Amino acid sequence: MSTPDRRARLDREHGVLSIRRQCRLLGLARSGVYRTPEPPDDDDLALMRRIDELFTTWPFLGSRRMAQMLGGDGHAVNRKRVQRLMRKMGIAALGPKPRTSKPAPGHKIFPYLLRGLTIDRANQVWAADITYIPIGRGFLYLVAIMDWASRTVLSWRLSNTMDVSFCVSALEEALARFGKPEIFNTDQGSQFTTMAFTGALERAGIQISMDGCGRWMDNVFIERLWRSLKHEDIYLKGYADGREARAGISEWIRFYNNRRPHQALGHRSPMAVWRDSATGAKAVDMMDNARALPTCPQPQQQQHTACLAA
Repeated sequence: MSTPDRRARLDREHGVLSIRRQCRLLGLARSGVYRTPEPPDDDDLALMRRIDELFTTWPFLGSRRMAQMLGGDGHAVNRKRVQRLMRKMGIAALGPKPRTSKPAPGHKIFPYLLRGLTIDRANQVWAADITYIPIGRGFLYLVAIMDWASRTVLSWRLSNTMDVSFCVSALEEALARFGKPEIFNTDQGSQFTTMAFTGALERAGIQISMDGCGRWMDNVFIERLWRSLKHEDIYLKGYADGREARAGISEWIRFYNNRRPHQALGHRSPMAVWRDSATGAKAVDMMDNARALPTCPQPQQQQHTACLAA
């Protein structure tokens, strides 16, 4: 497990383990935890923005192919540097790969519960994910919580670190405003496997589901959300700072939830579908799948994804 991954697993608000004890368990130096990291230089920021654009379009790109594509764009960069920047951005190629890291002590990995499940109503399944957001002279991380059936963004938070607290804050807001789901699905990222996050779900009586390693289709709808957000807002506007990004993303998510029509939802907006389904006024109207959402790719699609990621 890389140092940034281990550092991200620290829970600064843990009620039992001190920072000193957590550093010892994770094999981290406390000086590295308390020291403010140096901001990336302009060359790194330019590369990270381009990596984000390429990865958003082709999420199966690993560091080797990413370095080749950057070279084709005129960026003289080696694979090791691309690997370092992708780790900093919190991204990895989507697709089958060897398991090179393990969760920190005490962090449980939960089974994937959505295989073969028909998802046809609001608050049946929620999902969460984190993405990288480029801004003027730096970058932020965005977490969003989505209702799977309606595609509604229930809550979101921006942060300048990968600390778990902004994910827990988004979860608490979604639970307070929209009730609770039967199942909550995430990937196996360090933020979502911490006791702070899984404990909040367990206290609320929510079943926890986690994607298999490299199975991007297990959380496909939120991956599509990131692509829409970045191509329709982030890349077009080029926010200068966190304040601009927060205001702009808030405006886009309001548009997405309340006005943006989805073909798969019968050309209705996500929030309209959520309200109808939550109140029982109308069943979720799925054009392509008879009112039910797919939860995993067909075997042929899985094989094709594996070939692309190889």
